[in-house]
Amino acid sequence: MARVRHAAVAGMFYPGNPRELDAAVRGYLSEAAAKAPQGSVPKAIIAPHAGYVYSGPIAATAYARLKPVASTVRRVVLLGPCHRVAVRGLAAPSAEAFATPLGSVPVDRAAIDTIVGMPQVEIFDATHADEHSLEVHLPFLQELFEQFTLVPLVVGQASAEEVSEVLERLWGGPETVIVISSDLSHYLDYESARKSDAATCLAIENLDPGAIDRDQACGRVPVSGLLTLAKRRGLRVETLDLRNSGDTAGDRSRVVGYGAWMFVEPGAEPAREGADEAESVDAVLERTQGVLNHHGETMLHIAAASIEHGLAYGAPLAVDTAEYPDDLRASGACFVTLTREGKLRGCVGSPEARRPLVEDVADNGFAAAFRDTRFDKLTDDERNGLLLSVSVLSPPIPMAFTDERDFLGQLRPNEDGLIIADDGRRALFLPQVWESLPRTDDFVSQLKAKAGLARDHWSGTFQAWRFGARSVSSTSLEDPALLWT
Repeated sequence: MARVRHAAVAGMFYPGNPRELDAAVRGYLSEAAAKAPQGSVPKAIIAPHAGYVYSGPIAATAYARLKPVASTVRRVVLLGPCHRVAVRGLAAPSAEAFATPLGSVPVDRAAIDTIVGMPQVEIFDATHADEHSLEVHLPFLQELFEQFTLVPLVVGQASAEEVSEVLERLWGGPETVIVISSDLSHYLDYESARKSDAATCLAIENLDPGAIDRDQACGRVPVSGLLTLAKRRGLRVETLDLRNSGDTAGDRSRVVGYGAWMFVEPGAEPAREGADEAESVDAVLERTQGVLNHHGETMLHIAAASIEHGLAYGAPLAVDTAEYPDDLRASGACFVTLTREGKLRGCVGSPEARRPLVEDVADNGFAAAFRDTRFDKLTDDERNGLLLSVSVLSPPIPMAFTDERDFLGQLRPNEDGLIIADDGRRALFLPQVWESLPRTDDFVSQLKAKAGLARDHWSGTFQAWRFGARSVSSTSLEDPALLWT
């Protein structure tokens, strides 16, 4: 029977009733999303972990920024400070799942296996048993992401560099997001807290972990680890919120500080607005087809090599971008789809360009084989007869419509890929899905179901983006089996 870490603070830090909890988290996210400007999507966030009545609105400002990649993220690396049972270094659990009133989240045991050999990491369940710094984030993650696995780590006595080494190993691509859990100052009066928290905020914005002392943040160590790695990787940081319990639900004589920050990787720019939609999409797709004509076979071999590397070593192929032509070094977004005996065997990708195309192909090839939670991990025997396709996407274009009929009427069967979002949920279909769902109403209703919405769902906050894609498949090769030699 699977080992489960059961909720320890449900009914105390957040509602224990599933319906009340669902409504509370959705409310926080909806309010934050309404205020959030369009912008780049974070690779990592820092968010607080107090009772929801105090810190829930602040945490939601960070989580709302992850909505655009809700259908892409497959793994969350969650680090929080130790409050209960002391630990040296970082503690991973032996549990196979973490439970909340909203259900269970599977633990990514394969990812944990890649770090337990590091001297600063150990399996130590006692520190996880009653720890709230990780648990309070889970309902937000459950509401936000469709399917994901969790890498939960409690951070005790460790250096910033030790934490950054672990984060580096778990960094991954767009399928992975990093969440650092930390509150700020504790039990100062309102004005003193504001002054202390402002200094902490400045240190985070400057990526300066040395400027944060023990009294400024209970999650100082995991925060410092992220700041160390963010500086090394050239990430940009943005402050999203900075308040304390005197601003939310407490008196001002003795408050706790909270903040929310997001960290954006180089090149992760906002999606382009679509004033000249048809021209921009057509132009991009024409260039994309040219790239596939010249380099499609190379991309298939990269995806296959990354899968073989995963079978051998449990990790995606690390590509040296300098070895590839400019077209593959340029920023690009792709999906890798695996089929076997005419059935889907895995499909994972990136809705927006955030890194070199060749890296995206390698990581998504690995993820399609080993991280698509709808399927078991690919085995060596399954390579026989495995077919690959790589779809390269144009940037998503926001759609404007007056009602559902207008929205449906604008869709172009067999041409449009589609992203939809509403009520904190999000999903994507590639243009190829039209082959199995040729009716527009079926296409959209199935996509709503994928997002966790009712098939007839509609509201005034419904959003949609269209995109184009061009694909290359191993079926086009003279001998697809040569991919695996």
